[in-house]
Amino acid sequence: MNKYRTGFQGELGAFSEMAVQAYFGDAAEPVPHGWFDDVFRAVDEGRCDYGMLPIENTLAGSIHVNYDLMQEHDQQIVGEIVLRIVHNLMAKPGVRPEELRRVQSHPKALEQCVRFFREHPSLKPETVYDTGGAAKMLGEGEDRDIGVIASTRAAERYGLEILEHGIEDNVQNYTRFLVLGREPEPPVGERLKTSIVFSMPHEPGTLFKAMSVFALRDISINKIESRPLVGSPWEYLFYLDFEGHADSLLCKRALNHLQEIATNFKLLGSYAEGSIVDRV
Repeated sequence: MNKYRTGFQGELGAFSEMAVQAYFGDAAEPVPHGWFDDVFRAVDEGRCDYGMLPIENTLAGSIHVNYDLMQEHDQQIVGEIVLRIVHNLMAKPGVRPEELRRVQSHPKALEQCVRFFREHPSLKPETVYDTGGAAKMLGEGEDRDIGVIASTRAAERYGLEILEHGIEDNVQNYTRFLVLGREPEPPVGERLKTSIVFSMPHEPGTLFKAMSVFALRDISINKIESRPLVGSPWEYLFYLDFEGHADSLLCKRALNHLQEIATNFKLLGSYAEGSIVDRV
């Protein structure tokens, strides 16, 4: 059975790898990469069939670098999945909590555990490139004063002991992941979404006009995100998700209308709304 080689940022045991497994199941072959742009390049060059990229978290907000990379690369969003993120404090086997002096993890993971660090002021948070990577480095090293924040899968993979489960600031901690491929694919599902990116003339009322092309047709907008337009200070690109497929008559008319008034426009993909995975 041929498996889908799916790139993700981080090491095995990272939440992105868990998203790969939750989305593709046994059909996946997760492929770790050091940086997000490495994942995009692997898909561009055909070394991976898909890329699994986090795009937003309910506690820490958007992962802006991936919005920017979607603009830079000519790839299509073909799916999404929403993963419950449970952060755990772990250490080398036999280490007591009071022995810890530093706690390492990905910056976004640390942002999602601010209350834990306020309650434990003696622990110094330190950023590393990945949750799974933090667990891997600790598992392969000898440090007994370092803890990491990562998934239960990372603890199992790298032989670490969980000292405290669920240290995230709020249990409603979810990350939305996008599945990107080189070509569009017919979405399968009842609820469909479309993502686009566009820019408007830097004039009064232009964003209102852009939103009106959807409002006039009763098309529901799920999200809009602005990012700086590189090379044009104080001008912006707008990333927008709305309900429906780009090829449906109503959505096609809205997008045609938008392209008449936008200075730049790019269709990022139409895909099925992702399922929410609470237990991984």
